[in-house]
Amino acid sequence: MNKSTLAIAVAVGLLAQQANAAGFIEDSKATLKLRNFYINNDNRDSGTAKNANYQEEWGQGFQLDFTSGFTQGTVGFGVDAIGLLGVRLDSGKGRHGNPASSNYGGTVFPTDSDGRAVSDFSSLGLTAKAKISQTELRYGTLMPKLPVVSYNDGRLLPQTFEGGQITSNEFKDLTLIGGQIEHAKGRNSSNNEELSIAGANNARTGEFSNKFLYGGADYKLNKDLLLQYYYGNLKDFYKQHFLGLTHNWAIGPGVLKSDLRYFHSTDDGKNGSDPAYYSSGDYRGQVSGKGKVDNNLLSGLFLYSVEGHTFGAGYQVSNGSSDFPWLNQGDGSSAYIITDMQISKFARAGERTWQARYSYDFAKLGAPGLTAGLVYLRGDNIDTVGSAGQVTGTGRSEWERDITLAYVVQDGPLKNLGVMWKNAMWRNDIPSTRDQDENRLIVSYSIPLL
Repeated sequence: MNKSTLAIAVAVGLLAQQANAAGFIEDSKATLKLRNFYINNDNRDSGTAKNANYQEEWGQGFQLDFTSGFTQGTVGFGVDAIGLLGVRLDSGKGRHGNPASSNYGGTVFPTDSDGRAVSDFSSLGLTAKAKISQTELRYGTLMPKLPVVSYNDGRLLPQTFEGGQITSNEFKDLTLIGGQIEHAKGRNSSNNEELSIAGANNARTGEFSNKFLYGGADYKLNKDLLLQYYYGNLKDFYKQHFLGLTHNWAIGPGVLKSDLRYFHSTDDGKNGSDPAYYSSGDYRGQVSGKGKVDNNLLSGLFLYSVEGHTFGAGYQVSNGSSDFPWLNQGDGSSAYIITDMQISKFARAGERTWQARYSYDFAKLGAPGLTAGLVYLRGDNIDTVGSAGQVTGTGRSEWERDITLAYVVQDGPLKNLGVMWKNAMWRNDIPSTRDQDENRLIVSYSIPLL
């Protein structure tokens, strides 16, 4: 048991002595979330790596969420818990998706000593919390969804982080958030890992950090306009500033949503001088083909919703020598950008990406709970370099098409049962990069226990 888990366990014991305190029990909630997850990934033109052409795994996930209320008094105390269990239903050494050169797990499951998927994996996360007035402090397992750090939930079980966070709503329409993250637990792992970025996150020889500081503010100027500023700093890797604006505007029979985002990222500490900490990007002439973080990313996404239809268009520009940096340990992660898709993220150095979207809510046709969506993105102006800094490609491009079809049962004994199919196709002419086709089938159901 690591130190933070032990500290939280002690806190839980102390809280147990106050279990009868009004609010702690009465306001507690517990939910069991079930997720049946199937994925296949066809890696076309994947080179000579054995068993790299096709990955396929199927599993059943269980997520038990417990959220307590707060004890009475000027300072209220509570505890949250998340229990995660993934059970393998189907896999195989040839379909597990874990090459011998990697210490990371496969497509869905961790890897056993024989190179196959484990039969099951589990973890327990505890979070101690304290609240005074409208300010809450949390320490332990965190699942933030913020511009500079966002957990990934794209597999059987979600990614989690470990650290502390304080959130304050003392001022009307203003939310202040700050914290520090020390470890991440991958979506296909039971182990805590330190933090890194693409270019340095090799599981065996890479460099990692255990300190990510972040803070920011959400200001709701009015009911239709949200302004955001956030700052993130991964020690020895990068510093990042974020500015965001979200606006809803009623136009005719529908509503236009505008989502504008700007990131400014620079190097920090060893990333500025030590090649082991360098980022991936367009570093022609560099001995390693890598270099320090240097990126500006600007994007805009516009969505018009009317009568069940949503039409969207967006554009993103990634300037600078480095790819866009985010917390990326190498085993599945999310970035808060409008191009974070099912397969690709479209955030390479110099890349320009446009996208078109369409979705429809079939409730307007008498089928509530049924939705469908289509997204197409194309990125170009990609220049690539090899491991010795030599230019391997100029003006290259990539595109991705994603389809989502989902249905949630609206009533009856299976109310809230969800079924979703996600299909993605990704093509590119980037040197030494494979094309991919991917399918995901997800059946989910939540059972309230408290």
